[in-house]
Amino acid sequence: MAQHAVPTRDESGLLTALFQNRDGAERAYRSLKDRGYTDKDINVLMSDATREKHYMNGVETEIGNKALEGAGTGGAIGGLLGAVIGGIAAIGTNVLLPGLGLVVAGPIAAALVGAGAGGATGGLVGALIGWGIPEERAKYYEEGIREGGTVVGVRPRSDEDAAYFENEWRTYDGKHIYR
Repeated sequence: MAQHAVPTRDESGLLTALFQNRDGAERAYRSLKDRGYTDKDINVLMSDATREKHYMNGVETEIGNKALEGAGTGGAIGGLLGAVIGGIAAIGTNVLLPGLGLVVAGPIAAALVGAGAGGATGGLVGALIGWGIPEERAKYYEEGIREGGTVVGVRPRSDEDAAYFENEWRTYDGKHIYR
């Protein structure tokens, strides 16, 4: 069986930012959709507490819909890695990781589960590092998520898109933008 290589910083091409309020995260998400990116391209990470506070109040938002789509199913998947990965595939890569209290949507969900984010070892920082985000930045993201923030990320299709999102996200009060 071939081993799946963990991307290096240069190979990952991931652009990420932490948004400390719902409005900024929603605007960043909308900027991605407006340029043709789909839910399968966009990563969203937030705490379950943030999801409950901002997205379960009956107000329809794009991130809220994305975060809620598989959260109920994800929480019921169970602890076995194979079952979790199967469940992620079944629910469209959106999952609630109850051990960490995280709601994860997008392609990074499988990486988090595969890195052991739901177990005693690994965790969010390890999974983010595995995706090519430097450890210091990953720690900021973990802390920001614990404090109610939302991380939005994407693999831009071009340098032009990357520069566009980086500039846009700054205007939406994006913090710790990593490119």
